[in-house]
Amino acid sequence: MPAQKTSTADHWTDPNCPVARTLDLVGDRWSLLIIRDAMDGASAFTDFHHRLGIARNILTDRLRRLTEHGILARDVAPSGKRQTYVLTEAGRDLFTAVLALRQWGERHAFAPGETHSVLVDQQGQAVPELRAVDTAGGSLTSSTTRVEKLPVTAPQPQTTADRAK
Repeated sequence: MPAQKTSTADHWTDPNCPVARTLDLVGDRWSLLIIRDAMDGASAFTDFHHRLGIARNILTDRLRRLTEHGILARDVAPSGKRQTYVLTEAGRDLFTAVLALRQWGERHAFAPGETHSVLVDQQGQAVPELRAVDTAGGSLTSSTTRVEKLPVTAPQPQTTADRAK
C-alpha cells in the first residue's frame, strides 16, 4: 500500500526526491524507534511507551501519523480490550532501511570494544553486512551511481471508476 497523502504530507520538503519524502514520513527519531520496536514485537501503546520512555502525547502523535501514512495499522487485541498497532506491508518494507541504519551505527556510533546489541538470524548468527550491488553483482557506492531526474508528468484526471476504487 503506498503512503497515504494527508495534510501533514501535502508540503513535501523536496517533492521529487524519494529520500526527502521518506524522511518526511518516517525520518524523525521517535517514528523510526517506534517502527524498530514494532519490528521487535511491540504492538500496544504501553509496549512502545515502556520501551522508549517517550512522552505519551508524542507517542500518540507519532502512532497517529504512522497509521495515517499507512506504515502501521490499528488492530484490536485478542482480548478485545485494547487497541494494538501492526506493521503494514509498507512498514515491513522499512526493515532493510532499519537494518542499514543499525549496521551503520555498529560501525560508526560506538567506540571500539563498546558493548551494543546485535541483530541475529533464526539460527542465532549475526546478520551479514548489507552491501548495495549493481545488476552484475558489483559494489555500488555514491561515486558509482547517479540520480536521474525523470520528466514531470501531469496528473491524469480521475474517472468515476477510479474514484470508486
